[in-house]
Amino acid sequence: MFASALLLACGVLLPASNAARHEHAMMPLEHRQGNQHSSFAFSTAWQVLGPFQIGTREATWGADPLEYLGGFGNLQYSTESHFRSSLPVNGIAKWSTTEAKQSLDTLGSAKASLPIGYSNVDWDFLKVVYGWAAVQYQAWARGEIIVTGNDTQHVVLYTDAILEFWVGDAHYFGGDFYTYRKAPPVLHLKPGTHKIDVRLVRDVRAFGGILEPTIDVVLELRNTSGSLELAKPGLLISDVVDGKLASPVTSVTLRNSGEVDVEIIDIQPSHVRSPVFLPERNEFQVVLSSDSETLTASQANSTITNNTFGQVIVAGQTRPVAFNVSLSSYNVSSVNYTITYKPVNGSKRSTITVSQALNNLSLYEPHKITYLHPGGMVSYAMLRAPAKNASCKPTQTSLPVLLQLHGAGLEADNGVVAHALDAVPELCAWVLFPTGVTPWSGDDWHNWGFTDVEAAIRSIPSWIKHVGWKGPAVDIDRWVVSGHSNGGQGTWYALTHRPDRLIAAAPVSGYASIQKYVPYELWQPMDPRRSAIISGSLNSYRHEMLMDNAQGIPVVQQHGEKDDNVPTYHSRFLSQLLFQGGTNSSYHELPGQGHWFDTIMTTDQMKEFYRKQTASNETLPRKLEEFNFVVADPGDMGSKGGIRVLNLEDPGQYGRVKVRGHVITTANIWSLELETHFLQSSSITIDGLEISLAGLASEGSAPITLSKADGSWDIGGRNAAEGNAKYRRGRQLGLMTAVLRTQGPFIIRHQGSHTAHVALQVARNLHQYFSADSEISSGTPSDDSRTGNVISVVIGDVPPSLHPDFPIKAGTTGVSIRDSIGGGTRSFDEPHLAAAFIRPLDGERLELVLWGSDEAALSQAARLVPMLTGVGQPDFVVLGKQALWQGVEGALSLGFFDHEWRVSRSSLV
Repeated sequence: MFASALLLACGVLLPASNAARHEHAMMPLEHRQGNQHSSFAFSTAWQVLGPFQIGTREATWGADPLEYLGGFGNLQYSTESHFRSSLPVNGIAKWSTTEAKQSLDTLGSAKASLPIGYSNVDWDFLKVVYGWAAVQYQAWARGEIIVTGNDTQHVVLYTDAILEFWVGDAHYFGGDFYTYRKAPPVLHLKPGTHKIDVRLVRDVRAFGGILEPTIDVVLELRNTSGSLELAKPGLLISDVVDGKLASPVTSVTLRNSGEVDVEIIDIQPSHVRSPVFLPERNEFQVVLSSDSETLTASQANSTITNNTFGQVIVAGQTRPVAFNVSLSSYNVSSVNYTITYKPVNGSKRSTITVSQALNNLSLYEPHKITYLHPGGMVSYAMLRAPAKNASCKPTQTSLPVLLQLHGAGLEADNGVVAHALDAVPELCAWVLFPTGVTPWSGDDWHNWGFTDVEAAIRSIPSWIKHVGWKGPAVDIDRWVVSGHSNGGQGTWYALTHRPDRLIAAAPVSGYASIQKYVPYELWQPMDPRRSAIISGSLNSYRHEMLMDNAQGIPVVQQHGEKDDNVPTYHSRFLSQLLFQGGTNSSYHELPGQGHWFDTIMTTDQMKEFYRKQTASNETLPRKLEEFNFVVADPGDMGSKGGIRVLNLEDPGQYGRVKVRGHVITTANIWSLELETHFLQSSSITIDGLEISLAGLASEGSAPITLSKADGSWDIGGRNAAEGNAKYRRGRQLGLMTAVLRTQGPFIIRHQGSHTAHVALQVARNLHQYFSADSEISSGTPSDDSRTGNVISVVIGDVPPSLHPDFPIKAGTTGVSIRDSIGGGTRSFDEPHLAAAFIRPLDGERLELVLWGSDEAALSQAARLVPMLTGVGQPDFVVLGKQALWQGVEGALSLGFFDHEWRVSRSSLV
């Protein structure tokens, strides 16, 4: 597939002709309107083929019907060609042409906007039957990039609202579905024409369900420096409060647009703009950050260079670089830094500079704080400290955290978010507006995004110390949570997954679950067992199944009656389930109101909620005499009533716990942990077995673990064995998405030039969708001291697992999987095999193996790296070539691993 392209770690060096994919007739030359100012341009005329059906978030699995015919790239434009499709009149899709709209050609850039729509589909009637799922579809578009002159052009390609595309022979999956514009691919284009094929996927979560079912995508080329450059202007830096930076940690995002890997060796202050600046004073001290180490204010007192562990940015990679900085007491208005770097295998040093204006605010205003996300990069939140005039009870020496979770597409520093609670300035709480890392909160406030929430909460004590705060302290284990839209859904997530931390919750206009928001209709057909595995992979986000977890927690719901974005049904439905579960809740539907209005977060009932619940002195965790709770993923789930589930027997199914005093009944639970208040009793009864607790109370406050052995419960258990890769625990739990629980930058390992493109693409997607940091390396790992999770990109033999008897093996002879039922082994040795699976590393780390029998198959496996929510990746997947058009039905095997890394009974082998 990459036969005619020279693959580089920087991206792809594309020749002027790509014969293997240029056998069709492109548009006439007169339609190739060149750029009079730049040396490159997009063609004006584009060829389009579609529409074809696609289900919600199904594109990750392939499900492209044209792959049955060899793929869009092998099809020639012809007005006589007909293609079977379930959507258009007569079941026939045809080629058409369109002109790029609003084409912008300026010096150093070129832009093309493609409006795509289909009038030969009865969208209204389909929507009556299938709802919003009916206005999701896919198509393909083909155009050209024209490079004039005699020089190779070094460019980045922005792909707004696009998930998948080809440039010549180079395949890219991931694109920029939400138009983040953070990590575009770097291309080195030789003079001539370069074919570009774009897969168009209309997704309601990204495009909307109310508007006309059109697709509007934007392609833009921009010149690069051909070396290290700023991926975006300025720094991610905290605001200045009372003359001090609110937080010492900052970062700059750099892109290597050259063709050799570079190493950052130093960052130093270079200039300060200030009317009172004294040039002889060193206003800034810098220390580079590595891995997930938290940098304290004291560490910023000495300047270091980074000759020993300098961060390497491979050619084509975009990477955030974190460092600490402190200001003097002078009235500094902006900062300026010089970044020194060199080629990895060279000695010549070069520099670039970055400047950032500083924002000065009061301690009591919402202001930006920064901190290290566990993934090793800098994130931010907006913090409002308790007001001077807050009327707090004398007993409230430590105040709770009031979380406000924003909706999709918003930044936390947007005034709509950060000032949403200005109408209630007197609250006895630390008001925190997390970002969730990205405007879409990473992954809908779930794994990566919620980790960011907890990191932001944990950073408040550091803020108190750093700025010299003299007011009330913070209790980081007591939360009042509210949020709007996607943030309302995030509030449901917090309520159902961290119940022992929540004083109360107020979801506003939030949806119940991904599947309820846009139904999973119109996927390619699959057998029920495959369907059940995909559904089981999303169990943790199906909040309607987790309402028992809200017992004992006050809940206030609010929703606009005329909401045409998130149907009011969601809140009504969950209100009913809360009532049936015995939860103390109230529901407020706002007559005539839509999805959003300026004071939606400060209506009368919301103000009353904030004031009452932030003043609550109820003890957490609550000591409930009777309660139930449901666990989908122990890796996502905190404790409820002092009980935490550590492992499920079958992770593809829900686990359930019923507590009546000291009598516990479980279903699908393998091990759990009891907090100390259970030790006050002489014994407990679990699943009919009485277990003595005599003498345990004297052992201090450490929780006790109960585990099953041969179907019977006992204190302790193998789950507690630290450092033993045979047993699955902690951050390793949680399906393929568990790889996102990295502690430090991701480590992406590949084999060399034939796997470099995929490795770079994985790193690009992780940064694009999560702002994540990744270290890319090739060859045998030489440093095992890194703390991050590993992604291995492999063709051929996969190195042995740390687990002594791991059930999946992949190599030149294919893939074999040992089934849990009977211990038999199933082998797959057909051509074009792909596999993606997690396996254990030391210290609760994970390795995600991406394996292919060839380069095309490896590219297919890489699609499954967690990126978009709702895809439903289980622990392991083996794909045949037919998955490219059949989707999940083309998976030869998929399923889950249990607590001993055995294939679970609910898997398909």
